[in-house]
Amino acid sequence: MNRQQIKEAIMAKKSFLCVGLDTDITKLPEHLLATEDPVFEFNKAIIDATKAYTVSYKINTAFYEAMGIKGWISLEKTLQYIPKDIFTIADAKRGDIGNTADQYAKTFFNTYPFDSVTVAPYMGKDSVSPFLQYPGKWAIVLGLTSNAGSADFQQQPFKSGKLYEAVLETVASWGTIDNTMFVIGATRIDYLERVRQLIPDHFLLVPGVGTQGGDLETVAKVAMNKDCGLLVNVSRAVIYASNGTNFASDAAQAAKAYQEEMAVLLETIL
Repeated sequence: MNRQQIKEAIMAKKSFLCVGLDTDITKLPEHLLATEDPVFEFNKAIIDATKAYTVSYKINTAFYEAMGIKGWISLEKTLQYIPKDIFTIADAKRGDIGNTADQYAKTFFNTYPFDSVTVAPYMGKDSVSPFLQYPGKWAIVLGLTSNAGSADFQQQPFKSGKLYEAVLETVASWGTIDNTMFVIGATRIDYLERVRQLIPDHFLLVPGVGTQGGDLETVAKVAMNKDCGLLVNVSRAVIYASNGTNFASDAAQAAKAYQEEMAVLLETIL
């Protein structure tokens, strides 16, 4: 899915919502546990309920890998079920030397045909570049995360600025605005303006809105660019809006509320 298609989807749905399918089997509604594949049945219901309001789904692979082969089967079925006009993200945070990165790229672009995969840049260019060799696919590189541990390295002084700034500028030079995005945590509002100075045209995947406390309006006002340039991820606040038999309709209402707010922000900011 290319940049123009993402932009068109945002404008058509008046939404830049990404729904995170961080599906934890221990949190599923009890009535699903008797089904053959509870995780897929949950995801299927969530997708059906929210697809009108979202332009992207992010599958956090850790929740599936933890279940072994059954989890990978659930992941593949979920990916196949997502409508083809919705942008898919493998939130796998892969990052290794070139020949290993080659295999990770094949995994998430060929074997499991996601549109994008999250990548850790710590090992340098040869750990990222294999993900940039697939037309229409995206590397979403960890730029500035919202966890407390980001202070350990990302925010440390480096040359004339901070380490995360060097990462953003350097990685941006490896790819283009058509195949590279960056993860920027929504709780890092104080840094978002600086991020936009460094990478004004790239799309940003912004987690942390909702349960983690990030403010959607503030993120949009600081970080939106002429193409919108944002995919704001919400996971728990949507998929676990409730855990009873009405979980899907409650998820739909939560997603719709985000979409309606996003529609206003698109109208007023762009």
